Amino acid sequence: MADEELSFPTAIGTSDADRISLLGQDLAADLMGKVGFGELAFWLVTRRRPTPAETRVFETVLVALADHGFTPTAIAARLTYLSAPESIQGALAAGLLGGGSRFLGVTEDCGRFLAETLRGVGTPTTDAGFDELARAAVSEARAAKRFVPGLGHPVHKVEDPRTPVLIGIAREEGLEGPHLRLFQAIGRVHPEILGRTLPLNGAGVAGAALADLGLPIDLLRGFALLARAAGLLGHLAEERRDPIGMDVYLTVDRHARYVPQD
Repeated sequence: MADEELSFPTAIGTSDADRISLLGQDLAADLMGKVGFGELAFWLVTRRRPTPAETRVFETVLVALADHGFTPTAIAARLTYLSAPESIQGALAAGLLGGGSRFLGVTEDCGRFLAETLRGVGTPTTDAGFDELARAAVSEARAAKRFVPGLGHPVHKVEDPRTPVLIGIAREEGLEGPHLRLFQAIGRVHPEILGRTLPLNGAGVAGAALADLGLPIDLLRGFALLARAAGLLGHLAEERRDPIGMDVYLTVDRHARYVPQD
């Protein structure tokens, strides 16, 4: 096949010697200095420019998920940097690869759980209707001995401080949709089913908010990783200034204990 017959279609961007095109816009003339990074990320995925309300909720999610202290992902990034300081990309990648079912991945897991619960049923119009739907979903998860994604947090045992703020902002912007309402209903009804009260996780409420924005459920973890990349870069900058990686490594190494296998 001759080169002139090859075609690789894309609606994202192209470039030539004089111009960079992104989303049908001139990157230098139309976007730089005029579009925020969060707004652009939303636009790239959905192929439509978000409204100011959508941008506010979306960027609130990114801020909420950017960092949570010395999580395993941050420690992995710092220790990888300790081992290979010439590889910032490796350290960032190490931290991002740890985004799973216990840290960061809850955003996608919760969004998926809520979406699957809502699929095939009429969307309730009242809190009582959402409570009934939540009661059925939590009961089914308990019977199957599965966790309900977004319930509980390893640090915030009573309330995750991010949760009411994100819900409040979505409500202010008129974007408190069925996923957020169902998630709040789970918060109301789960104690009677599980026999204990757990907080609504901030990463979980982020997944509900992203789902209400109409973002693809299969990509929700990607948005969590996008946010956490900023936090990890901050950790690596701090590791350069005030390193703790060697102390972490030596603490574990000096307390290693050989236990013979049976």
